Order: sequence, then structure tokens, then C-alpha cells
Amino acid sequence: MKFKHILPTIIMAATVSSCSDDFLENTPQGSLNDGVMGTSEGAELLCNAAYAALGGVNEQDNGCFYPANNWAYGEVRSDNAYKGGGGTGDVNEIHRMEIFDVDASNWNLDNKWYRLYCQLQRTNAALKVLNSYSDSEINHRQSRMAEMKVLRAHFFFDLVRLFKKVPYFDENVETPDYVSIPNDKYSRDELLGMIANELLEAANMLPETQPEVGRIHKYVALAYAAKVKLYQAYKQDETTHKVVSVDKTLLGEVVSLVDQVLATGRYGLLSDFQGLDIIANENGKESVFAVQYSMNDGSPSAGRINWSQLLNSPGGNSPYHGDGFFLPSQDLINAYQTDENGLPVFNYQSLPDFSVVKFIDDNTQILSNADHTVDPRLDFVIGRPGITWKTYTDTPCRSWVRDRETYGHNCVKRFWVSPESGDMYQGWPWGASSLNWQIIRTVDLLLWKAEALIETGDDLGTARDIINKIRRRAAGSPCVKDFNDNTKPAANYLIKEYPATGWTQDYARQALRTETRLEKAFEGERFFDLVRWGIADKVMNSYLETECDNRIYYSGAKFTEGKDEYYPIPVPQYNFSGGRYTQNPGYPAF
Repeated sequence: MKFKHILPTIIMAATVSSCSDDFLENTPQGSLNDGVMGTSEGAELLCNAAYAALGGVNEQDNGCFYPANNWAYGEVRSDNAYKGGGGTGDVNEIHRMEIFDVDASNWNLDNKWYRLYCQLQRTNAALKVLNSYSDSEINHRQSRMAEMKVLRAHFFFDLVRLFKKVPYFDENVETPDYVSIPNDKYSRDELLGMIANELLEAANMLPETQPEVGRIHKYVALAYAAKVKLYQAYKQDETTHKVVSVDKTLLGEVVSLVDQVLATGRYGLLSDFQGLDIIANENGKESVFAVQYSMNDGSPSAGRINWSQLLNSPGGNSPYHGDGFFLPSQDLINAYQTDENGLPVFNYQSLPDFSVVKFIDDNTQILSNADHTVDPRLDFVIGRPGITWKTYTDTPCRSWVRDRETYGHNCVKRFWVSPESGDMYQGWPWGASSLNWQIIRTVDLLLWKAEALIETGDDLGTARDIINKIRRRAAGSPCVKDFNDNTKPAANYLIKEYPATGWTQDYARQALRTETRLEKAFEGERFFDLVRWGIADKVMNSYLETECDNRIYYSGAKFTEGKDEYYPIPVPQYNFSGGRYTQNPGYPAF
């Protein structure tokens, strides 16, 4: 359901189901009272409010600093991206996360925790009312209950990936009892198991289709269960966070769940990778589960847009006139280089930096070392200086970064409509549109299945076919053309499929992890992937050491294994618990 169709009810319901300053209290603050909220009509309003929370609670109230799409937590904290903006002091709390200088007093983390619990509490508020009625009294009651369970699972999953030790409860726990729930009652494995079970339970209650676009159905729940089980399959030591084993039984379940979803025939890859950022395609065959956004829907400002992206539209001299946060790392740019066979260069860090800006004079700049062959997705996802930007014909991307001395010259190209498009909002919020945020897309299903097959070693051939299918889409997408001559490609693009020769389990694992990075860059998942695979320490310290030459603020930065895989439990939450919460390993005890 596009939110513009239910916006008036969302606004009312969100008012009465929002969190107060006392953590998760559900005190009515608007014109709707308990008498209305406790009715069948109120149940539908509360369900709508829970859907609205997918984009964040009160996103217009500084929601960009605690993004629901996890650009700060899953990408800036990884080897994919820099914080950007007006320098390291601009939203310094995210800068500190980027350089692994984080402690329990970080206000950004406290707000992220708080908002996620507010989001899941909206699902509990709806479930409480739904539980008090029968199926004959509320239309689609079983479906609505299951939809709320999927949303609740989504929010809890984010909490576990970020903080690991979190209090877990359902709608049957009364508000005054929240304070008594410890955050270490369940292990990471147990939490993921409960989340996966709730998703499977919801799948059994949900219809196979829904009349409204964006409403959760059976196959959304099954797809999400596959993701959670994939994480659960990598067993971590509770103290060191090391991956100590991989559960092949769970991986087999991942394959089975993905196959059930794909067997419907409703999902597939768009023919052009760049179509992912075109509004006409947003609820198409590549979208499994998405946050639904809209403009001109009666809500304030631009509408129900992606406020998590508010800071991130290109700045400098760009036509977006944005704040320029969330910028691609040089390391990621280097990773798109290919060898003479059109395959990734796994040891790319041994090569000189690709596509470096050199100034001839104050007004003239060129790209040096830009002749190496590259994966065409480089220019689908990254805005490089002098290179054509989407369908914009006024100028190429150039000087579109606010602080080029600190962060370089490149922009994130994904998630924006072209600036001349009528789909873009003119004015603040800069670059806004109704483009959905994809939580799960078809390529995720394919990559999860390939990963599970590789880790079990059961069918390396099928895994290779899946990865090659994704690479074929990239190769077949119309490449970015030279800005001054649209008959020529903008770079020396070369991407080919993996041959069967040499396709061992170790090689396949490296290919899968590289493909996941290149295909899904900036989608908020990279850091969590590294932690799941148990390689965050190795990858991040290599990255920090290599990038030190380009980004001086990385000097002295270090990823500490057994600590930095998860964030600390924030001090305000410890205080809220009355001292019941325990701190994550590696951080000073409370």
C-alpha cells in the first residue's frame, strides 16, 4: 500500500502510539482516545501506524541522524563509505562510529536504540487490540496480526545486528514491566531463532497476495525468515564474536525458503540495474519488501519521503544542493576493477588507486589512472567527476562534494532520481522523491541461496550459475556513456561470467562475498555481512591501513575484534533498566 492512501489515518494513529520520553510508554497525545484505539477501527489505525514506522518514528524530527535504512551503521562503519558532509565535526557522533571511537555515551546510538523500540512498540500496540477481538469482529484479523509480527521481527532483527544484547518481549508484557526485562536473558543465537520462528508463524497466517501494494504477505515473511536463518547459521562465540561454526542444517532451510519464494514466479531481476532507481519500477518484480514512500500526499513538506536520506543528496555545485553526507570510499571504487577475463581483482588493494582526480588548474580537472577495465556497476552506483550522472545533460558530476579535501570527489549515485526528473521535489528536503527503499529485493534471495550452497558445499555449480546470472544482468545493462560523446562508453567496462574451471569452495566463497559487495553497495548491509562472515577484523583493519593515505582522519583508527562487531549498550538505557542491563564484550562494564 502506497502510504498516500492511508496517510490521514497514519498521522492520527502515530500520534497516539508514539513513544514518550519514558522509553516505551504508549500515552495518547492526540485527539483519538482509548475508546477509539480499543475499537476495531482503532486496530486498523494502529496497524497503519506500525507500517509508517518502517521509515522511522518521527523521521522529520532529526530522523536523518538515526537512519532507518542503516547507511550510517551498515555502510559508513564498513569499507564502503565515508560519513561525508562538512567535515569530521559535522555530526561527529557518526564520524566516531566510522573510526571505531565509540563508547556507551554516544547519543546517536541511544537514539537509534530508542527509536527501534518505539517502532516495534507500535506493532505491540496493534497486536494488543487485535488480540482482544475475534476474527468475525475485525476484517482480515489473522492477516493483520501476522503483518505486525513480521514488522516486529524486522525491528528486533535490526536491534540484534546492532546491539546483540537486547531485551526481547511481545505484546503480552505490560508497559510497567519493561524495566524488569534483562538484556542478556537470551543469546544472539536464541534471539535470531525466536525472530525466525515468529516470521515462519506469520507466514502460516498470511495470504499469498494482498490487495494493497506494499502490504506484507506470505512470501515476504518467508523471504525474511531466510535472511534471519542465514545469520543464525553463522554461530558466534558470545564473548569474542568469532564465528566458531556454520550450521549446515540452517543453511539448507535458507535454500528451501528461498526456493519457495522464487517458485511463485512473481520475482526476478530487472533487465537494467539502473532501473532500481526509477520510480516506475519500485514495486516491480525485483521488489520483495520495501518501505513505501510518497509525495503530495497531504502530509507536511514534501510528503512521506525517505527522511533517512535527508542529509545525503549530493552537495557542492550539484543540482541537488544537498548536504553531501554518505560518500563512496576509494577502496570500494578500487574493488570494481576487473582483470583481463572480466572477473574481479581480488587483490585490488595491491593496485594503485583507480580514477583519481588531478587538477590541471583551478578550473580543469582530469581522472588519472582511469583506463583499467572495470565492472560497469561502478558508474551505476558511484558518481565520479566528469562522468555522466544518470540522465542529467547540463553537466557531468563534478565538484559535487562539500568537503573535497577531507572526503575526495565522489558521490553515491544510488537512491536518487535524476535531478531534471519531474519525480524530484524542488527545494528542501533536497533531492527528495517518492522512491521506495528496498528492504529485500530479488537479488538478495539469489545471493542468500548461493551463499548457503557454497557454505554447505552441496551444489557449487548452482551457486556459480546464480552469481553468473547476476553478473549477466550487470553486463546487459546499458552502460554509462561518455558525457561529451554518447556513442562511447564512459570507461573501459568489462565484466564476464565465472568459468567452471577452478570453481572450488574457497574460490566460490570469495566470489560470492565480492559479488554481494559490488551488487549491493550502499544498501545498508555491508558491515553486517562482514560480521556474519566473521571477517570484520581482517577486512576493516586492512581497509583502515590502506585508506590512511587518502583519508587522514583514519590515522590511528583500529577495529578491535571482540568489541567492534557490536555497539555498546547506551548509558541511558542502562539507567532506564535500573542497572539490570549488562554491557557488550570489549566495552567497560557499567
